[in-house]
Parts: sequence; structure tokens; C-alpha cells
Amino acid sequence: MISASDYTDRISTLRSTFRDISQVMDPEKIQADIDRLSVDAQAPDLWDDTSKAQKITRALSRSQADKRILDTLGQRIDDLEVLLQMAAEEGSDDSEAEFTTELDEIEQVVADLEIKILLDGEYDDLPAVMTIRAGAGGVDAADFAEMLLRMYVRWAEHNDYTARVLDTSYAEEAGIKSATIEIDGPYAFGNVSVEAGTHRLVRMSPFNSAGKRQTSFAAVEVVPLLAETTDIDIAESDIRVDVFRSSGPGGQSVNTTDSAVRITHLPSGIVVSCQNEKSQIQNREAAMRVLASRLLLLQKEEEAAKKKEIAGVITASWGDQMRSYVMAPYQMVKDLRTDFEVNNPQAVFDGDLNGFIRAGIRWRKSSQ
Repeated sequence: MISASDYTDRISTLRSTFRDISQVMDPEKIQADIDRLSVDAQAPDLWDDTSKAQKITRALSRSQADKRILDTLGQRIDDLEVLLQMAAEEGSDDSEAEFTTELDEIEQVVADLEIKILLDGEYDDLPAVMTIRAGAGGVDAADFAEMLLRMYVRWAEHNDYTARVLDTSYAEEAGIKSATIEIDGPYAFGNVSVEAGTHRLVRMSPFNSAGKRQTSFAAVEVVPLLAETTDIDIAESDIRVDVFRSSGPGGQSVNTTDSAVRITHLPSGIVVSCQNEKSQIQNREAAMRVLASRLLLLQKEEEAAKKKEIAGVITASWGDQMRSYVMAPYQMVKDLRTDFEVNNPQAVFDGDLNGFIRAGIRWRKSSQ
């Protein structure tokens, strides 16, 4: 039989945490934003400026979602006490299961909101472009890079995000040399940006006939995906555009025409490829957006480097090794920045990343 005293503290903690979150999110401000943005969204000339229209509609959708959550969550927490009382009085397994399931779900929603209020960066609410590159480790590194690609696609699927592979460069024997994916959803960049860095895999190599333990590395880069019109101006004279035939698994319009596009930004040396759209024009547009995003990141990094030089402070960069995936001689995945770890690498490779992402967001905020 369920004991009410076992759960009252959890409900009290939920109520207190929700009160703090609500104060930070400010329901009155959210409603004012919705009223203002709704008027802007109804303007007849809204889509004359695509970039502005995207910002308005995205902000309106985000504010409406925030309001729905705050409106319903407070009532759900209040209803927990009723469910708890009913479960205690009925004493049935079904009523207890109904209560504990609702309690667990609400605790998860509150935990997500706690993380959300930490995502207040300039680009946190934008889609993200993630590039995964095989590093040291030969065939194992290429295979590891493909494992990471699958991991992030599965994470996106589990969390109702959209993941779209823009470009894949396949390795000769197995795995991939690199891949670029676009991830879109609420605060996509704010969430996955903490995944940037060097990832390390330790396992018994399936490509080594002697069955020796192998260490391999892969690098993950994450940039915000800017709107089609941005403050980053790219002169035609600064780029070289090459077209070529797509490679890899075939499909309609793939491997049959020179639709793939590679853009080289001559001043910086940045190279962007896109081959997964159906036409050369679409691939060029997608590649230009990714290039603009990477140039923005480069600009921000240069500004940050200047500030560090002036301050005389040297700190570890995001490019340093940040996570280890160990599959032999023991099973563990550990984030070296946050010390968050789990003992089930397979679940992580299947997309169970939320614990690492939440810990990374808290770590980043505390480091700022």
C-alpha cells in the first residue's frame, strides 16, 4: 500500500522548483510577447523579408509553447496531491502506478524546464549544424565517426527533433571520413553545442584479427544554422564552387548527375560540401548557409581569443578531449568535463544522451 509520506517531499520540491522556474520565465512577459508577435505575424508583408519572418514565427511558436507548459504544469502538480490521496485510499497497484508514472513524468518536465532557462545564449534557439570527423585510429576511427553520426540521429528522433544529413564522405574500408547533419527543434543549438569537442573510443577492435584493444578518436563541431539572410556577407570573389557527382548509397538523382556542391571560402580555407539535396541549386543554397554559420563561429572565436589575450587567461578549449566511450575492458561512458557517467555504452550509442547534455549545459553555465 502506498504511503503518502513517502511522496510529499517530492511533490513539495516540485512545487518549489516550479515556482522558481515560473518567476524566471515570467508568464506575464510571455503573454505580452505572444500578443506582440501575433500582430507582427499577421502583417501582410511579413514574408517580404524571409529572415525577419522566420525570426518572428519561431519566436511566436516558442512563446506559445512556453505558455502551454506553464499553464498546464502548475495544475498537474496540484493534481498530484489528489492522485496521491486516491492511491493511498484505494490501495491498488493500478492507482499507485498511475500516480508514480505521473510524478515521474512531471519531474522530467520540470528538469527539462530547469535546463531550458539556462539556454539564454544569442544563438541557443537556432537549428544546429553538426560535423563529425574521423580522427586518429584508422578504420576504427572511421567506424567510430559513423557510430556517432547514428547516435546523434537517434537522439534527435527520440526527442522529436529533425535530423537531416547534408553530406557524407565514406571511408574506403568501413565507416565515414566525415558527415554533416542539420538538427532542428526547440533550442537545438543550445542543446547539442555542448557535444562539440574530441570524443574517444576504447574497445576490442572488430577490424583487428588479433582482437587487440584499440583507441580511436573523432571530432565533433557544432555551429548555429543562421537564417538565409544574415549579417555575414560572403563575396562571390571569395569563394570557389566545384560541382561533382554524389557518392555513397544511391537513390533518385543521386550518382547520376553533377548535383553535389563543394564551396571553398578562399580567405579562411573553410570547405563545405552538400550532396543530399536533389538539385545543384538546392545543394548550393544549403552549403552557403552552412558556410555562413561556420564563418560566424570563426568570427566569434577570434573575438573570444582577443579577449583572452587581453585578459591574460588561458583556459581549456572545446577542442580538447571531452568524453570517453569505453567498451573494453569495462563498460562506461564518461564526460571528462562534468564527470557525468553511465555504465551502458550501447544505450548511449542508441541516442540516450540527455543526461550528458543536461550536465554539459549546467557545466557551461557555471563556467561562464
